Amino acid sequence: MLVKQELPFNKKQLNSLVYDYLSKKNTVSDFYKYFPDKEGFRNAIASNSFNGIDRNLLKNELLQQSKLVSNTTKQSLSNIELLANGNSFTVTTGHQLCLFTGPLYFVYKIFSVINLCETLKKEFPGHDFVPVYWMASEDHDFEEVNHLNVFGKKIVWQTTQAGTVGAMDTKELEAVCVQFSEILGSTENAKEMVQLFKDSYLNHNNLSDATRYLVNHLFGEYGLVTVDGNSKALKETFMAYFKKDIFENIPFKHAGESIDKLNKLSYNVQVNPREINCFYIENGIRARFEKEGDKYRVIGTEKLLSKQELEALIEAKPESISPNVVLRPCYQQFLLPNIAYVGGPGELAYWLEYKTMFDALQLPFPVLVPRKMIALIDMATKQKMDKFGFDFETVYEEEQSLIKSFLEKSNGTFEIEAHKKVLEQLFSKINEAASIIDKTLGGAVDAEKQKSINSLSAIEQKVNKALKQRSETEINQIKNIKSKLFPNALPQERVDNFSMYYVKWGADFFRSLKDDLNYDLKELGQIFFIEQ
Repeated sequence: MLVKQELPFNKKQLNSLVYDYLSKKNTVSDFYKYFPDKEGFRNAIASNSFNGIDRNLLKNELLQQSKLVSNTTKQSLSNIELLANGNSFTVTTGHQLCLFTGPLYFVYKIFSVINLCETLKKEFPGHDFVPVYWMASEDHDFEEVNHLNVFGKKIVWQTTQAGTVGAMDTKELEAVCVQFSEILGSTENAKEMVQLFKDSYLNHNNLSDATRYLVNHLFGEYGLVTVDGNSKALKETFMAYFKKDIFENIPFKHAGESIDKLNKLSYNVQVNPREINCFYIENGIRARFEKEGDKYRVIGTEKLLSKQELEALIEAKPESISPNVVLRPCYQQFLLPNIAYVGGPGELAYWLEYKTMFDALQLPFPVLVPRKMIALIDMATKQKMDKFGFDFETVYEEEQSLIKSFLEKSNGTFEIEAHKKVLEQLFSKINEAASIIDKTLGGAVDAEKQKSINSLSAIEQKVNKALKQRSETEINQIKNIKSKLFPNALPQERVDNFSMYYVKWGADFFRSLKDDLNYDLKELGQIFFIEQ
């Protein structure tokens, strides 16, 4: 059904920091510990950095979380049990609780984690590797998770709820489900997707449980373990680090050191830490802490705490403290025996800012592994690409560049630059001759020259417009190729929801992803799936 073609990463896909990291540039060597190859993983395993983890507490908490939904699989429960053993490691990816997984790359990230675990088990059979999805249940940026795009239509969840997204009530998603059903149609695959939406969102009370159920349904057979860090039991173990952030500003100071170095090396910085990287969460709010004099304000509220009062709050109610994008990776690495983090270019870029912070907090820094980056190409689109001679790198060029290249090869383009230069030379001679007679005539000559050049430009535009009209069908086909692979001028994987492809290809779609998103730890690259 789908045939895989794998290529090296295209530089246009990656920010320069991550591209140089994957290219092993010396300029980046200070910002990571282990490279994502066999030697790097061997050294990470041998470092034995996870002795301080309370594995039994972790196992017991995850077993409790697994009971929040009815469809946790035997494979996932078995993997949770494995975490109690000292020779087991996790491979983790994190993601927001996007509606029905949101964009395609959510699915790609999860399969990347699952398949990397299988590769590591083959390479290091004396150890076990557990795939983990870390739910970003404490995020409060609802606009980033409240929609999905299906067949070019955006479905949006409208609500007045606020606070952490994981706690939001999903019962009001019934109207969204109706819209989803209307767009997908009435095929058997479409009905399967709509039923999964109902089972996930309408049969659970909040977005965290709904997402857990959905993820279990899609990936549970592969033993994926879902972790929700918004847990009193887990946060109790992390209290000392909340204090290091709030009262000593250690993440701010040490991540700042790395950012200064990156800036000097002309790399763009992905995330800038705050002096305090913790939020306060309570009944519909998630708000930053900020120091005011010798006290601590919860921004946007009347809550103002002394240091002693805030310390007492952390100790009595650690579940009310929430780490941000800077501190959350530390929380993850403190809780889990996590050997690797799998993420996209943006995520890996901000992890590379954090190594100095991890060293200062004496936390193990994971191997940073790029997720698989994928483009799905249907048969009609591939035929059009072949017609125009576009390869998988060519399609990353700008649309107008592709059109111009096509026109030059087919009809040619009408360019008048050479004639403009002749005209300028002619008017220059006229200007010299006229100025001898009367110096004031130079301006008039220049004005006439500009009129003539403008006339030539107008002719050029009209001729090229006529050429484009002769090739209107082909130009529209080029635009169609770009819109399929780059809807809204973004990579397909960052826009389309998986359901539209599942409707077309059914369970074979997921089987193809599982079978082909493998890691060999030798060459990291991008993948194109072509329909046959």
